[in-house]
Amino acid sequence: MATTRQIITVVGLGAGDLDQLPYGIYRTLKQASHLYLRTQEHPVVEQLRAEGIAYASFDEVYEQHESFEEVYTKIVEKLFASVQQHGSIVYAVPGHPLVAERTVQLLLEQGAARGIAIEIGGGQSFIDPLFARLKIDPIEGFALLDGTALKADQVSPGLHTIIAQVYDAFVASDVKLTLMEVLPDDYQVTVATAVGVAGQEQIETVPLYELDRLDHFGNLSLVYVPPAQDERVAYRQFSYLKEIVAILRSPDGCPWDREQTHQSIRKNLIEETYEVLETIDDEDPDAMCEELGDLLMQIMLHSQMAAEEGYFTVDDVVATLNEKLVRRHPHVFGEKSANDSSEALANWQEIKAQEKAAKGIDVAVQSQLAGIPRDLPALMYAYKLQKKAAQVGFDWDDVADVYAKVEEEFRELREAADEDRAGELGDLLFAVVNLARFLKLDPEEALALTNNKFKQRFSYIEDKLRASGRTFEQTDLTEMDQWWEEAKQHSKRRG
Repeated sequence: MATTRQIITVVGLGAGDLDQLPYGIYRTLKQASHLYLRTQEHPVVEQLRAEGIAYASFDEVYEQHESFEEVYTKIVEKLFASVQQHGSIVYAVPGHPLVAERTVQLLLEQGAARGIAIEIGGGQSFIDPLFARLKIDPIEGFALLDGTALKADQVSPGLHTIIAQVYDAFVASDVKLTLMEVLPDDYQVTVATAVGVAGQEQIETVPLYELDRLDHFGNLSLVYVPPAQDERVAYRQFSYLKEIVAILRSPDGCPWDREQTHQSIRKNLIEETYEVLETIDDEDPDAMCEELGDLLMQIMLHSQMAAEEGYFTVDDVVATLNEKLVRRHPHVFGEKSANDSSEALANWQEIKAQEKAAKGIDVAVQSQLAGIPRDLPALMYAYKLQKKAAQVGFDWDDVADVYAKVEEEFRELREAADEDRAGELGDLLFAVVNLARFLKLDPEEALALTNNKFKQRFSYIEDKLRASGRTFEQTDLTEMDQWWEEAKQHSKRRG
């Protein structure tokens, strides 16, 4: 005996009233023995009811769940349960079934596995009447986005952007805040409700900050964001930065930028890095923002040069970084776990070893000191050398031994011949770095603190001289030492 085929026929109620509904869809609705509506909040529904067409809607499901995904999942469960009971049902949604309809996508994803056929019966989406009403040519490029799940990185300011499913002021508020990450607060946006429905259509253009203050949001509401011409918007786009750097390096660009090579601007990368570090030490976020931009410019220039030579692009740089971050954090993006930073670091080291093996690097024969950038400042390089050696047990057991080593190197420096002093001074500095490591202090940071302290106290001496109308030639070490001590006392009181 043949089994009855189970079918869910999905049709769209269009974007207007009954007069705009195709006859074939009207007939499907009229003849349906089991008709379900995602929502009865649609201009067509009242007219269907007046014609005696019976239906069940899922409006109550919206009130029973907190998230739209939960709502859509529950609706789909109810539809599958109904078709298993009745064999064939009709499911009607606003607009077109394949435009901004998550429930339809879930039906299509799950139908085959359940042995249920999903047939799409068509319908008119809200896009066509909206394009006509706002006089938009879609060939210029447009994006259709979901207001209930909008993310800033989905918004492309150069495109016509339509944000659908802006059901109420709460969704509108979320949309507003997300758009404000990309657009100025006063950017003009248009809210369109019931486009093409006689007596119900409302279209209003407002500044972005007023978006959620309108009172006509509903199931037929959407937000239209026109393409941005504002430089304030362009300046925030990474794509515009790429374009600017490419222009600077082009034949019509800047002569200086065109002449540069990786080697010629190598030192700039170092200088910009140190300027960023200075803003961090100064706790100056505005300066940090600017200096990070200067550092990024160096990365963009090197990437552009590499692209011109056919090696890689800045997109390859980003892709490589993203891939590495995901790969080296399996406790975040994978199935491994890490309860603390030590376990996270162990995962990191294990994955780095696997990466080296994949590149053909034999870790077993590689020096334990490999992997330290050779162009690091000597103080930092010494610190990392010692940490690497300590990981395999080549280290002092007690801090007292380290103090003794510092004293030993100090004596050797005092007793050294002229030609040996540089080497002995290096030994002393290396021993002091070792001491810093034992005390869990970063020697680079410690020396930076002392450098700043020296600058502040020396500036105090300069201020005293200026206040007295004198120069360094008109004072002596005794007086300067007195002011130095005053500066120390002032800094202690401030601390």
